[in-house]
Amino acid sequence: MGGVLVAHQPAYLPWPGYFSRLADADELVLLDHVQFSERGWQNRNYIRGAAGPVRITVPVRRRFGQSIADTRIADDAWAGRHWRSLTQTYGRAPYWPEHREALEAIYQTPWTHLAGLNEALLRLLLDAFGLPVAMVRTSDRPPAGRQTDMLVGLCRERGATRLRVGTGALGYLDHLLLAEHAITVEVATYSHSPYGSAPGWRPGLSALDLLLHEGPNAASVLRAGARTETKVSA
Repeated sequence: MGGVLVAHQPAYLPWPGYFSRLADADELVLLDHVQFSERGWQNRNYIRGAAGPVRITVPVRRRFGQSIADTRIADDAWAGRHWRSLTQTYGRAPYWPEHREALEAIYQTPWTHLAGLNEALLRLLLDAFGLPVAMVRTSDRPPAGRQTDMLVGLCRERGATRLRVGTGALGYLDHLLLAEHAITVEVATYSHSPYGSAPGWRPGLSALDLLLHEGPNAASVLRAGARTETKVSA
């Protein structure tokens, strides 16, 4: 059987469910050629806060119809603000010392484009969770078609016979077309469970929160909350 492919937009410090579907995947295709969404998670997410989750946002220059790959970061001061928020929130987390240096190197890099920043943070988290997933960006070789046609093309190009998606994809996938190309659809879901003893945990926090509080056990938490179901074409 061929490999497992996950295709997703590159998110900023995404939630644990983003990574749980990658537990035994072979490749993560970052869909950065698609249009940037102001309401999406490409430039924002939640970290822990004393009074509840705190949203941190990377400011970007908005231009109608721009792709994620072409989205530029709007100012240089954001990194300092985010770094202060992270150090104040997680400076006493059990595994902050272990990951501080690598995180600081990313936040000290003068990023010009959002996609590069997100890719660096995703790679850091994948490595920390022990997920040896290959990662490619579609902007390097934009695929043809949209939605299911695009995904079929990506699977064929990458040699994947299993496509793993979230529940949101079920509304637009053409399952008959995927079946015609012998591509099996796997639907991934994630169930949140509290972890650690520090106050302030809430569902939907960035996976960075999980890593800094659970360290080597974080991968087990991801796997415990992950569910994958094979979708049978009608």
